[in-house]
Amino acid sequence: MQPIPSCSKAILPVLWCALIVAFAAAARAQTIVSEEHSFRVVRLTEGLEYPWGLAFLPDGSMLVTERPGRMRLIDGTGKFAPAPVAGLPAVAAQGQGGLLDVVLHPRYTENGLVYFSYVARGEGGVGTEVARGRLAGTRMHDIQTIFRMQPKSSGGRHFGSRLVFDRDGLLYVTLGDRGDQDRAQRPDDHAGSVIRLHDDGRVPPDNPFVGRTGWRPEKFTLGNRNIQGAALHPETGRLWIHEHGPQGGDEVNVIRGGTNYGWPVITYGVEYGTGTRIGEGTTKAGMAQPVHYWVPSIAPSGMTFYSGDRFPRWRGQLLIGALRDQSLVRLRLDGERVVREERMLSGSLGRIRDVRTGPDGLVYLLIDSPSGSLVRLEPVGPQDKVRP
Repeated sequence: MQPIPSCSKAILPVLWCALIVAFAAAARAQTIVSEEHSFRVVRLTEGLEYPWGLAFLPDGSMLVTERPGRMRLIDGTGKFAPAPVAGLPAVAAQGQGGLLDVVLHPRYTENGLVYFSYVARGEGGVGTEVARGRLAGTRMHDIQTIFRMQPKSSGGRHFGSRLVFDRDGLLYVTLGDRGDQDRAQRPDDHAGSVIRLHDDGRVPPDNPFVGRTGWRPEKFTLGNRNIQGAALHPETGRLWIHEHGPQGGDEVNVIRGGTNYGWPVITYGVEYGTGTRIGEGTTKAGMAQPVHYWVPSIAPSGMTFYSGDRFPRWRGQLLIGALRDQSLVRLRLDGERVVREERMLSGSLGRIRDVRTGPDGLVYLLIDSPSGSLVRLEPVGPQDKVRP
């Protein structure tokens, strides 16, 4: 085979040379060089309408939720099933709400249970609910609603919602304040809190507010603004979350039962537009400080503790999607202290809604848009060197 002639020798037409240069540049652009790993972005599928949550099935396929109310079954190559999953309950796709997160029961191979959060209508308006069912082919059977946010209200903001099972099989549901700041401090209101339940919706007897007059027993925390990222720490098993601040003040928090995380009494953010102070400042006795916060806001969504072996130098670190910042944020930790932050893929993919570590050790991202996509990060080259 003859080598491709060099453009510098003027053997090829100018247009052909330009195409060669463009192709070479595109090939180079496929490799992203970050501080600790080089990787490529592989777009598995497109045409997802505001994708929100992602779960991996044992056969290598994936469930992806679309906020307008559809759940898609996608195989490992990115191929869609011919039709969305049927049998889901009615979803109220209103503002930021709709079909949200999806997660498998820890004993899925035994019981086949799939859990999903969504916005539903009820007395007083709309609110976040959680249901479970069994997937057979492309239909969900035996649907059972195990949690209904109370009270319901009007408006289309701050529904949460992520779902995480802990090592004891307890389910955590993250919620937002529904755009009404003061609800996050009300004991008789689910809004602005983390909820903890048994897998069938029963309230664990050791929840911190069980038996306290005027308190919703499902509440595990209070004072949270709008939580759209949650993951278990791989060593401690403790739940970590991040939540949207207002104009500034997005937070990463470690969740401990009975803790007040301060919103809206304390915050590092300010009112939109006016920039006026919210609440009483940034600290107050009896209210927790964040592990990390961002000013200005990055609008975080989706989070994983990387636990695979394909990116060994990321192991144990937090990978967080950003909507406003349109980046993948890496946080290196020392215990519960953030010691390094890196922002990757800035502006190259769009709004990153969800971030997951796949069972293959690769990193999967959902890109939020009317024609969104599912992409995968794959390592490139030697993975044992760190760039200075």
